[in-house]
Amino acid sequence: MTSTQLRGAAARLHVSTHIRQALRTGDLLPGQRLIVQDLADQLGVTRSSVREALFDLASDDLVELVPNRGASIRVVSVEEAIQITECRSALERVCARKAAERANEAQRAELTRIGAQLRAAVAEGDLHAYSALNRKLHDLVIEFSGQVIAKRQLERLNVQMVRFQFRLALRSGRPQESLPQLLAIIDAVTSGDPDAADAATEAQLASVIDQLRMTEKLPLA
Repeated sequence: MTSTQLRGAAARLHVSTHIRQALRTGDLLPGQRLIVQDLADQLGVTRSSVREALFDLASDDLVELVPNRGASIRVVSVEEAIQITECRSALERVCARKAAERANEAQRAELTRIGAQLRAAVAEGDLHAYSALNRKLHDLVIEFSGQVIAKRQLERLNVQMVRFQFRLALRSGRPQESLPQLLAIIDAVTSGDPDAADAATEAQLASVIDQLRMTEKLPLA
């Protein structure tokens, strides 16, 4: 791909999508510098497209723009992570209720499979798989809810939390503690019980907040 192949709004979106995805997968870390020329060369777009995308990401609090220093991935403090999780809880509880009401048979079967995979990951001590499955479960519940507005807001919030979620998943004993909470969400949604889905989601994210409050400073990079 070259700059002649992708320009304007398409190039801007391409850069933005690439950075968001890299944040979700952990390929970009908080505090990491973003070099305009490097991104332009890597993604086959113009420097102006990269700069425009960085402004878009800065407006979503994902990138920090410092005069004379350039752009970097914004660092989220523990206190801010707690506030983000409190907002996530309100939105995800809505999604859990809607998913319990709307999920079809195939979707419920998919959640049941995720539950089995979570159990296996914990039994095998595969923390990386467990962390990925945890995120996938939340994403699926949001998707199955059909709550487009909540999904849009959660995508913005969740991408800021990737490093915290990964570090918490690696904390000793955390998977064993959170597994029953995640399974409770699955059971409530698959049984079509909105109240139980709401309560299970609230309990699971309250547990995340408790874990964050125990942490004065998480290593983010």
